[in-house]
Amino acid sequence: MSDIIVSISGLRGIIGSSLTPDIVARYTAAFASFSEGDAIVVGRDGRPSGEAISRVVAGTLNLCGYTVIDLGVAPTPTVQLAVSAYGAAGGIAVTASHNPEEWNGLKFLNKEGIFLDHEESRAFLARLETEHVFAGWDAVGSLKRDAAFLSRHIEAVLTLPGINLDVIRGRRFSVVVDAVNASGSIIVPDLLRELGCRVIPLACDGSGRFPHPPEPLPVNLRSLGKAVLAHGADLGVAIDPDADRLVLYAENGEPFGEEYTITAAVDGYLSLEMHPPGAPVVVNLSTTRAVEEVAARYAVTVERTPVGEINVVKRMLETGAMIGGEGSGGVIVPVVHPGRDALVGLVLVLHALAAFKGAASEYRASLPAYTIVKQKFDLDGMDPGDVIERAATGFANEKVDTRDGARIDFERGWVHLRKSNTEPILRVIAEADTAENAKALARRVMETCMPSIVKPA
Repeated sequence: MSDIIVSISGLRGIIGSSLTPDIVARYTAAFASFSEGDAIVVGRDGRPSGEAISRVVAGTLNLCGYTVIDLGVAPTPTVQLAVSAYGAAGGIAVTASHNPEEWNGLKFLNKEGIFLDHEESRAFLARLETEHVFAGWDAVGSLKRDAAFLSRHIEAVLTLPGINLDVIRGRRFSVVVDAVNASGSIIVPDLLRELGCRVIPLACDGSGRFPHPPEPLPVNLRSLGKAVLAHGADLGVAIDPDADRLVLYAENGEPFGEEYTITAAVDGYLSLEMHPPGAPVVVNLSTTRAVEEVAARYAVTVERTPVGEINVVKRMLETGAMIGGEGSGGVIVPVVHPGRDALVGLVLVLHALAAFKGAASEYRASLPAYTIVKQKFDLDGMDPGDVIERAATGFANEKVDTRDGARIDFERGWVHLRKSNTEPILRVIAEADTAENAKALARRVMETCMPSIVKPA
């Protein structure tokens, strides 16, 4: 059972090893006990194991007295939107996000369609220790299928206030789509066609069989860059298995940079002039400084939160922010639904690119130029709290944020140190104008808090 991962958003494990039917049923029954209402939405990311797991989830929920609204293969953001649309008690997305194909898992959503926060997660997990009460024979719930809800998600994105669809359609973009044959395989091409784009599907058969490692990193997306060049496309689009992350490739076959998805989306949204006066853009502490510079062009401030989608979402709802997200390719626009959504990000990026009127590589060059370097360091028995405290103390004359590890802002860059929740390592993210300067900043900080400088993990 050592390879099961339980986090604030749910659990994931290897099929037949750590993730077994009894584990799935146990967590599902606990979620049913935690939730209050009549119906729960279920969707899956398309992995071969997903249908079987969904049947266990649905059967357990029915036996707990809930009606199950089954979306079939659907992005996690579609499940989030459906929870709100149906007024459901919550939702369960059967997905292991960017983990390899042999993994699967469950993500849990509250009645607002938002991932559980720390307090809700503690209350939910406590139900694992209680005896579950199942419905009597005459109170077993029913199963309702709604595979057509995908079209409602597309409609919600197309009706985003301020978006000029004619401007996007007028560009007649050609777009290569790599959805790793998962939940974005149908909905993303359909959205693009609604936007007047010519779609070149690269991995969109919906089989759930990943043609390459599913995390949308450059090392895994070489075929996308080549396909963009081969087809003379305007843009390449990579979607992770549950379609909450969006990564782009320019027309020259080069990565746009995952940090620049949220940067371009912020530019696209703020250009609509729909942002309420005084409301900030909200991103996490590990997101590029380019977002702040773009927001400043529109006289909008940026607030930062600890890493984690729920932290960004909660602060957005508290402040009335209309756009936010994370540097991993996650874009959040609460007027559609309060969660990361590749479809929302895609329409905003296309709007920004259409308004720019030039090529994607030219638009990328018009944005502030930064490079992020991410490293991992073995702690070698050291206490991560002590290491982080030494970093914060050693750079007390700089701007230091200790809400989530330690982020140290310098004049020309920043370094963020965070302890891993699952490994004995320290995660170090650094940003500067070049990769070399980012690495130099990281080394400067590590020489202060870990003088032995063990090799990066």
